[in-house]
Amino acid sequence: MSTDRYGNPEFDAFRLPSDHEELREAVRAVAEARIAPYAAEVDEQARYPQEAHDALVAADFFAPHIPEEYGGVGADALATCIVIEEVARVDASASLIPAVNKLGTMPLVLAGEEELKKRYLTPVAAGLSTFSYGLSEREAGSDTAAMKTRARPDGDGWVLNGQKSWITNAGVSDYYTVLAVTDPDGRRGANVTAFVVEKSDEGFTFGEREHKLGIKGSPTRELYFDAVRIPGDRVVGTVGEGLKLALATLDHTRVTIGAQAVGIAQGALDHAVAYVKERKQFGKHIAEFQGVQFMLADMAMAVEAARQLVYAAAAKSERGDSDLPFFGAAAKCYASDVAMQVTTDAVQLFGGAGYVRDFPVERMMRDAKITQIYEGTNQIQRLVMARQLLR
Repeated sequence: MSTDRYGNPEFDAFRLPSDHEELREAVRAVAEARIAPYAAEVDEQARYPQEAHDALVAADFFAPHIPEEYGGVGADALATCIVIEEVARVDASASLIPAVNKLGTMPLVLAGEEELKKRYLTPVAAGLSTFSYGLSEREAGSDTAAMKTRARPDGDGWVLNGQKSWITNAGVSDYYTVLAVTDPDGRRGANVTAFVVEKSDEGFTFGEREHKLGIKGSPTRELYFDAVRIPGDRVVGTVGEGLKLALATLDHTRVTIGAQAVGIAQGALDHAVAYVKERKQFGKHIAEFQGVQFMLADMAMAVEAARQLVYAAAAKSERGDSDLPFFGAAAKCYASDVAMQVTTDAVQLFGGAGYVRDFPVERMMRDAKITQIYEGTNQIQRLVMARQLLR
């Protein structure tokens, strides 16, 4: 162990382990070589980033969080955040592949029976299937307990009816964790159960693709359930505790949205720095103007602060710390606000060039906005944080 100048063990709390830094280099190499070249086309055509999908599978970055016993690489929460951050640095849509695989499978990781984990985590770890998450409805977004989707008992299984909205990678994913009310007369919030729904289940269909401001490469569709029969062995966790499980899931996965936001912001900052060093006005590079330097300093300072908060929250996620609800909400909220501000400033630094699609910063600005909305709006994150403080 290295020591400081006093002979004491060196304090490395704020230094990433070498294997995490090596992971970053590996992900960045894949992202720049096999994902970035297609990012503009994916956005322009609003198509699924299949090139990124294939590259992530080949490099074992597709669902890195899945434990080794199910065929995964068993990446910890911080390593998973680094994967998502580095992919988002070049293409936010592509970063939703590992992010949503974690979101969809996290209920199983937290509360699934062993047989259920083996059945569904194994193909995802192998890159054979993807996994989405069905919680929100059009009239039950932030108010998740107001959901209308119902599952009634039927013999040894359940029959599911209803719909879910704003579902990321819907239609691409083979599997879906879906939340439904199983006791309409039960206590609000304690009457919801989680189920695994398969794409091939009879009566399960999808709505048309949403036309979105950003993350156009990630399909967003509604899920429709018309008397979909779900076997009893596809219940995730305990009947009636689905909402509790859903909120616990979000405590962990909000951290990954924070990582996505950091990646988007870092990508915009990188492009802005490169541009101002090349662009000339009034006979000199605009990087030489103090006003531009101040903007860059503020952008970089905010990105680094967001990164450190996300990494701290990731460590708490890995340990399952009791204050994770606060830190998960804080990481997602702060990092997404930073992403929106930094990408907006990057467009400003590019001037007119930033407002057209010749450069990627306008895409990054559009992509950044959703990070302030999904997995709980930032207004909801502030409520979560305040309640934790006032407990």
